[in-house]
Amino acid sequence: MTAPDSTVRRRLVRLTVVPGWLVLGTAAVLGAAGLVVAPEQSLPRRYQFLPLVASALLVGLPHGAVDHLTPSRARGRAVSVRDMAAVGLLYAVLGGLYAALWFLLPVAAFVVFILLTWVHWGQGEVHALGAVLAVEHLDTPGSRALTALARGTLPMLVPLVAFPGEYRFVASELVGLFGGSLGPLTAVFDPTGRAVVAVLVAGLLVGAVASGYRRADSRRSWAVDAGEVGLLVGFFSLVPPILAVGLYFTCWHALRHVGRLIALDPVAREALANGHTGRALGRFTRDATPLTLVSLALLGLLAALVPTSTAGVTDLVGLYLVLIAALTLPHVVVVAHLDREQAVWTPGKMGLTGGRPGQR
Repeated sequence: MTAPDSTVRRRLVRLTVVPGWLVLGTAAVLGAAGLVVAPEQSLPRRYQFLPLVASALLVGLPHGAVDHLTPSRARGRAVSVRDMAAVGLLYAVLGGLYAALWFLLPVAAFVVFILLTWVHWGQGEVHALGAVLAVEHLDTPGSRALTALARGTLPMLVPLVAFPGEYRFVASELVGLFGGSLGPLTAVFDPTGRAVVAVLVAGLLVGAVASGYRRADSRRSWAVDAGEVGLLVGFFSLVPPILAVGLYFTCWHALRHVGRLIALDPVAREALANGHTGRALGRFTRDATPLTLVSLALLGLLAALVPTSTAGVTDLVGLYLVLIAALTLPHVVVVAHLDREQAVWTPGKMGLTGGRPGQR
């Protein structure tokens, strides 16, 4: 018997939402207390890298390593070789072309990375809000699109406004791995450029939150949405970008997507609904391990191909970010297909399981 959505939803909130609230909230409080604001004084970069390094095996990289199983499960059917082969081809073509762009035009590749991650991380927020947290005012494609655009600015653009030096350091490191320099892109780190970015971010966030307030029948539901926005604004304004993005990627974005995948898998879903969280996570780990290891092997290949030395920790983490960028492009396509099957961008209720709600 299939577990009811209400039970699965409650379990997913505890497993994949509350931990993010706690981790990011704690980090924001420490940032407000001045304990992690000065990156090279109170918290050296080598410690800030730890969440990103851990994400290679814990939740972060693995959250996209089940994409080969997702199309079949999204349609509510048994996993097929055809679907797995299609995803493999997608990754080879799109991931390969984007990886080549880093070697040919590293500045352009970096800009694409920021824009792509902005879209994808915002995309992930919409399903979590609507299907897991049951935020009911996101009931139209327009309200969902505005929320996605606004939420995506939080990890991608707020750190640029709050920590321009650290943001520029990361950009220079990534581009520098391929022998490039930031060139005209440096203008975005100047006061005028940051002011433009700040206005854009504020406009999208205020617009999304205000629109939700007008549309919401339940103030409690709206408060969840607005409260998360407030938490994330504070977090990314107070915690240095390297640490902040690592924590957000692992404990927020990737963890929520893992929950989405667990709900898609009938066996893991039933285990979760029955309180067997370890069994549900074990099922996900089994599915994700093979391609996680393949991805780490690709990291080694990338290290051998880049034209500069990659002996230091900073360089290796930079390469890891480039690998994530290359894997994100095809991952976005797979998630977009999942969004379609779960009615994320059409009016009405979003689904937790495979097959569009109207087809189940």
